[in-house]
Amino acid sequence: MSKPICIGHRGARGYRPENTLSSFEHAIVLGCPWVELDVYAVGSELIVIHDKTVDRTTNGSGLISEMTFEELRSLDAGDGQQIPTLDEVVALIDGRCSINVELKGADTAGPVNSALERYCGDGWAADQFLVSSFNHRELAKSDRTYRRGALFHKLTDDWLDQALDLNAWSANFDYRDVDSELVNKAQKAGLKALVYTVNEPQDIRRMFDAGVDGIFSDYPDRVLAVD
Repeated sequence: MSKPICIGHRGARGYRPENTLSSFEHAIVLGCPWVELDVYAVGSELIVIHDKTVDRTTNGSGLISEMTFEELRSLDAGDGQQIPTLDEVVALIDGRCSINVELKGADTAGPVNSALERYCGDGWAADQFLVSSFNHRELAKSDRTYRRGALFHKLTDDWLDQALDLNAWSANFDYRDVDSELVNKAQKAGLKALVYTVNEPQDIRRMFDAGVDGIFSDYPDRVLAVD
């Protein structure tokens, strides 16, 4: 059985400020074949940040939806870095790893579709991208050219139907909900079973034993170190 792919969560969040260029670069240096990031549409730009507010991850405060792009870019996102745009992250990565784009804000699918089409015109391959979201209505608007990841906060009885209705490539679960039975059910339905966010060595080993296809981690080197 092949090893699960390692996906650097917001880059290498355990070592660098999350969703910053330095975090993504560090994840690549550690050997990640994939990184995950979060996007909001602000004006004509896609910015890479996780929360609805800037309070936790920058030196500012306020709702992203109430701030201009210029205001957001003036903030320190950690170690003196700006909140990056998706274009900047993709330029930095430059094909060195694949990218999971999580749709966070409202009306993000359309701008992401356009951006991914542009990247693929510049040499990226469609299968180097995975578009995911907890907001399945928004995810349904993503271009089917690119793989979809159906994210689940908590398992419901109809999780499989939801994923299949979305024509998803993967079902992305909280690792605390995951066992081999769940993984087998997803895989038998043709889905990849991805798990988030797994940081402790004993939990990483348990996910390996359960047969998952991919592991999101703030400490990707811990996943990569498992034989």
